[in-house]
Amino acid sequence: MTLHTRKPERGTSYMWLCGGALSVNLLLVLGLLVLLAVNGLSYFWPGEIVLLRKGDGSAFLGEIYQRQEIPKPAGSLEPSLWRTQVKVGNRDLYGFEFVWVDDDQIVSRETPAEALLVERLEFGAFFGYLKELRLASGERISGDDLWNRLGSLLEAKEREREAVADFEAGPIAMLNRELEAVRLGTRRAELRAGDPADRAARIAELEARRKSALALFETRGEELRAMRESLRAEIAVLEEVGGKRKELAVSEIVRVTPSNRLGVSGKLGVYASRVREFLLDDPRESNTEGGIFPAIFGTVMMVFLMSFAVVPLGVIAALYLREYAKDGAVVRAVRIAVNNLAGVPSIVFGVFGLGFFVYFLGGAIDSAFFPEYAPAAKFRTGGILWASITLALLTVPVVIVATEEGLAAVPRVVREGSLALGATKFETTWRVVVPAAAPGILTGLILAMARAAGEVAPLMIVGMVKLAPAMPISGEPPFVHLDRKFMHLGFHIYDVGFQSPNVEASKPLVFATAFLLVVVVTVMNLVAIWIRTRLRRKYAGAAV
Repeated sequence: MTLHTRKPERGTSYMWLCGGALSVNLLLVLGLLVLLAVNGLSYFWPGEIVLLRKGDGSAFLGEIYQRQEIPKPAGSLEPSLWRTQVKVGNRDLYGFEFVWVDDDQIVSRETPAEALLVERLEFGAFFGYLKELRLASGERISGDDLWNRLGSLLEAKEREREAVADFEAGPIAMLNRELEAVRLGTRRAELRAGDPADRAARIAELEARRKSALALFETRGEELRAMRESLRAEIAVLEEVGGKRKELAVSEIVRVTPSNRLGVSGKLGVYASRVREFLLDDPRESNTEGGIFPAIFGTVMMVFLMSFAVVPLGVIAALYLREYAKDGAVVRAVRIAVNNLAGVPSIVFGVFGLGFFVYFLGGAIDSAFFPEYAPAAKFRTGGILWASITLALLTVPVVIVATEEGLAAVPRVVREGSLALGATKFETTWRVVVPAAAPGILTGLILAMARAAGEVAPLMIVGMVKLAPAMPISGEPPFVHLDRKFMHLGFHIYDVGFQSPNVEASKPLVFATAFLLVVVVTVMNLVAIWIRTRLRRKYAGAAV
C-alpha cells in the first residue's frame, strides 16, 4: 500500500508570509497605542511628593520624574550608580524646574503629609507648604482651619474668574466689535464714491457712534478693573523646602493637591479634574499646561470642512472619468496625473495654497468686498478656509481612485435596467449608480480624513498657528469665521515636543496629545465606517 502525501497548494507559503507580515504590523501598531496610552494617561495621575535630603544639608521637594544609571567608563568594574530626576517646580524661585540627585548622596527620603502641589496659572507648579491666608477683610488664617478655608476660597475664586472672563467676552468684546465696525465703516465711507455731503453725513454719524462707544467703554473698563482688584484681594503665603516664602493671589491658583494625604478615591478625583481641564480648557504657559480644547476643535472643524470640499471634487471627477469620458490618451494621462498627485510632498500643496488661495483668491476677495481692511487683510492671509481647501486638493486623488473603484463595482445590469425603464443618463448616474457606489466613496473619504487629520506641513503655511486668539466659531456675528486662524493637534504635538521652553515638563503632554489625536481620528473614522456599513446593507442587492 502506497501512501501519497498531498503537496501544498501553490502560493500557500506566500499567503503565510503575508499573514505573518500583517500580524507583525498589527503588533507594532498595538504597541505604539499602548505606549501612547500608558505615558499619556499617567500624566494626569497625582504622584507622591517626596522630600530628599543630601549629606551637604540641601533638600529637594517634588515628584520623582525618572531614574537613570550614571554612565561609567568602559571596562570599569565599579558597581553601577544611579541618579534620580526630581520635578521640584518653583520655576520663579529657582530658575529651573528639574534637578538631578545622585542616589549615593541621598541620606533620607520622606513623604511629608503637609507637602502640597500648587498648580498655578503662571510659572508652573509650586511644591511646598501653605503657611497663611490673608483675606480682603484683613483677617489672617493659619493653623488647623487653613485647609478648610482654602477649599471654599478656591471655589469662590474660580467663580470670580469665570465672571471676569464672561464680562470680557460679553460687554467688553461687544464694545470692541462696535469700535472696530465704526472704524471700518468710516474707512468704507471714505473710499466710497458719491455725493460728498452724504459721505460727510455718514462719517459724522459714525463719529457719534464712536464717541458713545468710547464713553461706555470707559464705564465698563472701570467695572472690569474693580472686578480684577477684587479677584486679587486674597493672598496665599507659600513656603518652599528651603524656607523661602512666596505670596500668591488665590485667584492665580488652579488646584492644590495634598498628594501624600490622598487615598485612591481622592487621587481619582484629581485625575478626573485634570482630564477635564485637558479636554475643555484653553492652553497656558506656552501650551505646556492647561487644556487643548482649541486644538481639538480646530482639528475636527478643519477635517469636516475638508470633507465637504473634497467629496464633490473627487466624486465629480471620478464620475466623469468612469461614466462619461471615452477611454483614450487624454483620460489615461489624467489618471496618471491623479496617481502622481498622490505622491507629491504635502509641503508643495501648502506652497500652492499660499500662492493661489491666499494671495490670488484671497487678495481678489479683499479687493472686491473688503477694501476697508487695507493695508491689513481679511482673506488675503492664512485661515481655516484656505487650509481646508488646500488639504482637499491634497487628498482628492484618494477620493477619485476609491470612487472609481466603487463605480466599477456597480453591475452593468443595474445601469441598463434603469435606462430601459426610461431614465436618462444623468438620472441613472445620480439616482442609481452614485447611491450604490456610496460605500466606495465613503472609503475614499475615510482615507482622506485619516491623512488630513495628521498633516502639519501645509497647514503651517496656510492658516495654522501656535495659539489662536479666537476660534473659528463664536457667539458674535456671523458666528462662523472662515477667515480666522486655528490650532491643530498635530502642530500642537510638534510645538510642545520640540519648540517648548520646558521640554522635560511637557514630554508627558506630548504623549497625551498624541494619544488624543489617535482617538479623535479613530472616532471620526468609526462614524464614517458605520455610515458605510449601513449603505452597504441598503444596497446589498447591487453587489457592492
